[in-house]
Amino acid sequence: MTSKQEKVNEKKAQLLQLTTDFSQQYLNKEYEAVIVKLIDKMARKRDVPFVTGKIEIWAAAVIHALGTINFLFDKASQPYVSVNDICEFFNTKQSTTSQKSKKIRDMFNMAYFDSEFSTKTVDQNSPFNQLTMVDGFIIPKNMLEE
Repeated sequence: MTSKQEKVNEKKAQLLQLTTDFSQQYLNKEYEAVIVKLIDKMARKRDVPFVTGKIEIWAAAVIHALGTINFLFDKASQPYVSVNDICEFFNTKQSTTSQKSKKIRDMFNMAYFDSEFSTKTVDQNSPFNQLTMVDGFIIPKNMLEE
């Protein structure tokens, strides 16, 4: 009988393999880095979510969750991938993938311009980088005196 940690490691390896295959075909190195970061963080949870259920759905959900906060589904961004492409690659349903993706985003409080899970490009282009707080007020950095 395998231990709980062995099962987590086995599922994590499968999840990393699936997401890496997708990333190499559709995404870039920046996405690969945040995908690995998210999967590692999920594996450290007390109740590891991807231990139960189909691993393909979790793989699609990881890509979808990160794609949502990094503008992957915006045709003006590079790389661009549609939700349909993700679902076809992993052979999952769009509704199921979206539900699991929402669960992941809620689990880690992920949002647009999230400094932890944004790709480098999105993080560098964040409009919040130009703001600072002075005496409880948020102001543009270019308004500060040198």
